[in-house]
Amino acid sequence: MVSPIPPSSASATARSNAPLFTIPDVVIRLAGNSQDGIQAIGGFLARLAGRSAQEVMTYMTIPSTISGGPSIFQVRIGSGEILSAGDRADVLVAFYQHSYESHRSSLRPGGVLLYDSDHVTPNADDKEITAVGIPMTSATVEAVGGSSKEKGKNIYVLGLLARMFDLDVPKLSQLIKERFGGKNEDIVRNALLAFDAGYAYPAENLAHILFRLETPTPTVGGRPQITTDGNTALTYGLIAAGVRHGAGYPITPWSSIMETLRTELPKYGGIFVQCEDEIAAASTALGFSYGGNLSITGSSGPGLSLKMEALGWATMAELPLIVVNVQRGGPSTGMPTNIEQSDLLQAIYGSHGDCPRVVLAPKNVEDCFYIAIEACRIAREFSTPVIILTDQALATRIEAFDEPDLPKLMVEQKPDLSPRDATYKPYPLDQVQRHAPPGSVIGSGKYPTVTGLEHDEYGHPTASPAMHTKMTIKRREKIKSVAATFPAPELFGDQSGDVLLIGWGCTYGPIREALGRLRGAGATVGHIQIQHIHPLDGGLEEIFARYRHILVVEINDEGLYGYGQLATLLRSRYCNPAISSITKTDGLTYKVSEIVERVALKLGLADTTVGMRKQSLLASALTAQK
Repeated sequence: MVSPIPPSSASATARSNAPLFTIPDVVIRLAGNSQDGIQAIGGFLARLAGRSAQEVMTYMTIPSTISGGPSIFQVRIGSGEILSAGDRADVLVAFYQHSYESHRSSLRPGGVLLYDSDHVTPNADDKEITAVGIPMTSATVEAVGGSSKEKGKNIYVLGLLARMFDLDVPKLSQLIKERFGGKNEDIVRNALLAFDAGYAYPAENLAHILFRLETPTPTVGGRPQITTDGNTALTYGLIAAGVRHGAGYPITPWSSIMETLRTELPKYGGIFVQCEDEIAAASTALGFSYGGNLSITGSSGPGLSLKMEALGWATMAELPLIVVNVQRGGPSTGMPTNIEQSDLLQAIYGSHGDCPRVVLAPKNVEDCFYIAIEACRIAREFSTPVIILTDQALATRIEAFDEPDLPKLMVEQKPDLSPRDATYKPYPLDQVQRHAPPGSVIGSGKYPTVTGLEHDEYGHPTASPAMHTKMTIKRREKIKSVAATFPAPELFGDQSGDVLLIGWGCTYGPIREALGRLRGAGATVGHIQIQHIHPLDGGLEEIFARYRHILVVEINDEGLYGYGQLATLLRSRYCNPAISSITKTDGLTYKVSEIVERVALKLGLADTTVGMRKQSLLASALTAQK
């Protein structure tokens, strides 16, 4: 619901005393080409939200070709809890005709189309929306002039949006100065000229579409917010956890983690090496870990495949190592700039021989920071490789969250070269032992040979069938013991009932929002987001038993046997026939409405008595979509 309020005294003149309408949140979709800087507009809006104590979530698509192409950036800003980037847009900004034609369907009935009248001719018979044509290109050229031409068009649009939603102009101006501050002074001046020109667009032309976002309730004593993307959050989580060494090879969408580590680790006395290929990167990272420094390597799905032999060596040698896999569409080169969650089984089983390892998955941008810290704890405590499965959506998504309490979280880790007594065994069968880096004095004088060969408890190579069996069991049981350190899984919504929704990775927000709509429509629904994928959290079996249907929502194919990758793992582990899949492979994140529709379909098909009752109820949940 929106309600008119009088304009603030500060903006009354600029807005020609037009009434403002308060709104709890807004979804803005910017559609153009990748060269237009639409990601910059979205980034400014997202960071403004973070500095204004508002909630924000973004979504973007970018072309996979070097020459660029059509691209979108969607941002949802609001004063309440924002769990998804929104199913449909309230405002569509179309830079070109193809932008309008491709994304008109994303605009909700009653929404606002802002289009560049220099390039776009909308359908005049379309009465479902409010269309406002603005000469964005020519107005930018007129405002900036010179050789810049229309390069400031994105900042001009930012000024328009600032006018339209009564945004904080001083904060936006400061963000512009910070963004372009390291460049030529003329660039900063031109950017501000473009912004001012957009903001000064005649108010009477926008009078019927002026809004103001509700002011968020201030949190007393709360921590300040930060606004960032998943890759950045994960990178600084690794640094906070004491990672100072690493190696990698560039690949989309992992590369920004690598680039940040290359610039940041030297500030902490560390180093990050860009290697000639993925195999060298994994091996170099293992060299750092062998020396007693917890290290990191990473890639996307194709690169993880190439690292597998070295990861097998890490498991055999029992070395701590962090491996980040920012998943993208596959197989092969696939869709390198699109989302998919299809590397799960590779992460768990993708190696020769029995090669148990830990696999974790963050649920949102904030969790990228904290799960990096968790991964480092596990790697050190259990002297094992840990794979973090993030994805393209989390990597590029921008969210606002409370600033971490860094003084309490920062770890300064150095190689433990303390002497080991005569009873020390680097690979004991009856306990977990931390790696002793070279230089550590071992009292027994029996120093290990750290290779990929099977070994005895002292690290000496052996071909004994009995010892190989014992060591295989030891490595397996060590990973199983990791699960004992996990907290109980967090269960949202109804504690028992018709449906339990299971998700992992970037599906968290859409599932949580779908949960609210389904429960509001009368269904009894719970939700668990699995972050500890291998080994699994304890207590899941007891929770599963309380629901009629267990639907696993993931972005991968149902495979030859009708189940997605996490669903396959859960069915194998718990042998529960109630577990089934909701999957897709379109390269896009889930819309809330997609999940609601698929739940309704599953209930209607799987249980006639419940389905007939729920189908009418769930239909009302779909009407609540943005």
